[in-house]
Amino acid sequence: MTALLSLEALGKSWFGVPAVTDLTLEVAEGRLLGLIGQNGAGKSTLMNMIGGVIQPSAGGMRWQGAPYRPQTARDAARTGIAFIHQELNLFTNLSVAENLYIDGFPRRFGLIDWPRIRSRSAEILQRLALDIDPDTSIGRLSPGERQLVEIAKALHNDARLIIFDEPTTSLTPRETARLFDTIASLRAEGRTIIYISHILGDVQRLADDIGVLRDGRLVDSGPVAEFSVPRMIRSMIGRDLSGLFPPRTGGPQSATVLQAQGLTQPGVLQDVSLTVHAGEVVGLFGLMGAGRSELARIIFGLDPVASGSITLNGAPAPAGIAARIAAGMAFVTENRREEGLMMEAPIADNLALVSLRTFGRGPLAVMDTEAVATRTELARRALTIKAGDIRTQPVKALSGGNQQKVVIGKWQMTAPRLFILDEPTRGVDVGARFEIYTLIDRLAAEGGGILMISSELDELLGMADRIVVMNRGEVMGQLDRPDFDRERILSLAFREAQT
Repeated sequence: MTALLSLEALGKSWFGVPAVTDLTLEVAEGRLLGLIGQNGAGKSTLMNMIGGVIQPSAGGMRWQGAPYRPQTARDAARTGIAFIHQELNLFTNLSVAENLYIDGFPRRFGLIDWPRIRSRSAEILQRLALDIDPDTSIGRLSPGERQLVEIAKALHNDARLIIFDEPTTSLTPRETARLFDTIASLRAEGRTIIYISHILGDVQRLADDIGVLRDGRLVDSGPVAEFSVPRMIRSMIGRDLSGLFPPRTGGPQSATVLQAQGLTQPGVLQDVSLTVHAGEVVGLFGLMGAGRSELARIIFGLDPVASGSITLNGAPAPAGIAARIAAGMAFVTENRREEGLMMEAPIADNLALVSLRTFGRGPLAVMDTEAVATRTELARRALTIKAGDIRTQPVKALSGGNQQKVVIGKWQMTAPRLFILDEPTRGVDVGARFEIYTLIDRLAAEGGGILMISSELDELLGMADRIVVMNRGEVMGQLDRPDFDRERILSLAFREAQT
């Protein structure tokens, strides 16, 4: 087999921390490589190097045997490499034809040659059995149709290597089947494909070869016939947890803080039930598109739910976000910079944000600024936020870990009974992670119930009393701490949700 793309001892480090290390791999021409690995395994960094978005720190690449050193994404496209990203790279306000020709419109007598553009676009769409008018706006298409338009862009640019990154996350089963038929057609044309997915059954079905990344290294590879799903899972996991997590100082109590029963929202959740007890850390695990964040938003009242019930501290959860906060609910969003903090505002203002009404004095609710200063300074000390004068220093000047402490601290000042933590250590360095884990343990030991969502299974194994596993909007199972088993949890996460 001839290698179309060769990676030779490829490496990439960020500020001395390796993201990809000594990675050597050949992508055979005309074959489909299934690339798998847990979140943070190095898949995105590797793809960005292939795509010219970032440059390697070590090693090199070859395209058909010749040195390949892309400096930009356009270099990769000109070479013959196309990406079908999970977040599709389309202009929704433009037509299908305009998106296909966005990098350069052919001209005739100095004017854009629209007849040629429409004719050529219709021809490509026909090859994909996509029966839409080239003048149709992208905004009017379904997710599956938009994905096929991305593939049409790749065909328009005559790409020889097409990389699919989690392509089925937003697709219905029918759209997924159509995508797989299209991939089969691309392979029949002799095109080479890299297919990245957490759905191991799909990878097994589609791939000729498998490559497994873990901690930035290629740890396993070979023909798909040699890979069972258990072998894939075993190759993806395995990391020493000792010393990364503080010892738990409390444990679950009998009182129920949260009880969600039969939560259903078409296309989002299907009959989801879970409980969180006082003093308990419940981990919520699942792969991208599993519905974890959507569940958190519904529980907090940000998004609607068609049916089901939510009970908080033994009483029906009140309608509305403000009422749920007043009833003792807190939500640490996964996007702290855009949703959790006012980046330009001082640290103290961010800490006091949610509890601000409690500092009003008198019939006019005049703000007691001295009380605000005292309480926020006490919070800073309790959270060990490393900062100068919190009354003047903007929160944007803090490190990621200290910013996250501010987000948790602003909710802690409301004395909530339920903490919903969505990816609480995302973008946080190892040292700050330990401090955040210690803070989570303290919140639970003080009687708070914690619903902790994480894409990193290791931190749930290290912190949770119980882990609930979701897949495509359904709860697939749950395990108590004595029964924690990494392979079992991953098997539940990868298993197809029941229809």
